[in-house]
Amino acid sequence: MTLLDRHIEFLEALRGAGLPVSLAEGLDAVTALGLIGWNDRTQVKEAYAATLVKRANQRATFDGLFELYFPRMVGSGVDAEAEAAGVAKDSPEALDEFSSRLAEALEADDTELLRQLAAEAVARFGAMPGRGPGLSSWSSYTALRRLSTDELTARLIEGLQQGGWTEEEAARAGNRRVGRFAGLVEADARRRIAEEKGPEQIAKIAVRPTIEKLDFLHARRADLEALRREIYPLARRLATRLTQEHHARRRGAVDLRRTLRSSMSTGGVPVDLRYRPKRPHRTELVILCDVSGSVSNFATFTLMLVFALREQFGKVRAFTFVDEIHEVTDYFRPGADLVDTMTELTKATEHSARMGRTNYGRAFSLFQERHADALGPKSSLLVLGDARSNYSDLAVDSLRGMADAARHSYWLNPEVRTQWDTGDSEATRYGSIIEMRECRNLTQLSEFVHDLA
Repeated sequence: MTLLDRHIEFLEALRGAGLPVSLAEGLDAVTALGLIGWNDRTQVKEAYAATLVKRANQRATFDGLFELYFPRMVGSGVDAEAEAAGVAKDSPEALDEFSSRLAEALEADDTELLRQLAAEAVARFGAMPGRGPGLSSWSSYTALRRLSTDELTARLIEGLQQGGWTEEEAARAGNRRVGRFAGLVEADARRRIAEEKGPEQIAKIAVRPTIEKLDFLHARRADLEALRREIYPLARRLATRLTQEHHARRRGAVDLRRTLRSSMSTGGVPVDLRYRPKRPHRTELVILCDVSGSVSNFATFTLMLVFALREQFGKVRAFTFVDEIHEVTDYFRPGADLVDTMTELTKATEHSARMGRTNYGRAFSLFQERHADALGPKSSLLVLGDARSNYSDLAVDSLRGMADAARHSYWLNPEVRTQWDTGDSEATRYGSIIEMRECRNLTQLSEFVHDLA
C-alpha cells in the first residue's frame, strides 16, 4: 500500500466518523505534508490536524483514527534483545519483573516509558493465539487482568504517600496514572488488531465518532454532558441558517398588474418584475415524546434542540408519555436555562407511567380524548420514540385521526433501521400512517429540524 492509498483511506475514515473533510482540505493536507516531509510522525500528525480538524471536540476522534492508520510502531513492540535472550513472555518471573518496572515508571510518571511498557504488556500478557475465525489475537482486558491494576494502584498510592503526598493527593494521582496506562494498553491492542483485520474494521468499532455522529442510545454519561454543551451552538447555527433561508424565500408570486404598470417606462417590456408580498407562515409544532428508559437520551436532546429553536416556530406544545400522557409545555418558559429545565422535566416525567411499561396505543388514545384540540390545519405533529409497545394494542385509529387533523406528521425513531420490526417493534405499521425517519444522532436531528422549520 502506498502513502497516497493510506492518505485516502484515512480521509474516508474521518468522514465516516463525522468529520466534515472536503476534497480541498484533503489536498491542503497533501500540500502541507509535501512541505514538511514524512520523517517526523508528530509533525505529520499536527499537519493533518491543522488542515482537517475544524472544532476542538473533533480532536479526540481524529487522534484515535490517526493512531490506527499511522501507528507509532508495527509488530511486537517487545525489546528485541530481551526476546533474543529467551525471556519468557508470560510467566510468574516475567510478570514480577515487568510489574516492578511498571511501578517505577508509574511513580516517575514517565509518559514515553509507560507507552513502551504498554506495548510490551500487550505483547507478553495480552496474546491470545489460536482463536477462531473473526476473533482477534490480542486482548487489552487479558493483559490488564494479568497485571492486576487494582494492586498496581494500591502499590503506587502507597509509594506516593511515602514520598510525602497526602492520602487524597496520592489516591487521585494513582488512579489517574493507572487509568492513563490502561488507556495506552487498550490503544496498543487496537493497533495490533488493526494490523490483523485492517484499520477500517477497527475504526468502526473502537473509535468513538464525533459528538454530532454519536448514537443517542449508546451515549455514556460523559457523552451526555458533551451533547448538552452542543445543543446551544447547534441551535444558534441552525437558527441562523433558517433565518437566512426564510429571508431568501420572502418574495411571493409575480404581481402581474404591478409588473405591467411598471413596464410602461420601458415601452411595455416587463423588465422589472414586481412580486406580491408573501404571507409569512410559521409552523405550529405539537410533540409527543416517549420518555421511557430505552429512549430517554434521545427524547431529552430532541426536546432540548426543538425548544432552543422555539422562536423558529409559531407555537410549540409538548407532551410526554410512557403509558400516560402529560403536557409539559409550561416547563419551557422563555428565558429559562435549558439544562435546568430538562432536569426539572426529567423529575416530572417519572410520573408519566401508570403501569410502568411503554404503551403507545394507550398514550395515543388518551391524547385524542384529552388534547385533540392541540392539532389543527396549521400544526405539524412530531412523535418521538422507538415504536416498541410491549405487544399492547396499537390504537392505529387514534394515531390516524391525529395525523389527519395535522397539516404534517413525522415520527423520529432513534433505532437503526435494520432493527425496525424486530421483537415488539411496530415501526412499519406505524410508519404506514406517519412518515417515520431514522434519527440516531445530532446530525440527523439537526437535518430534520431544518427541513421541518
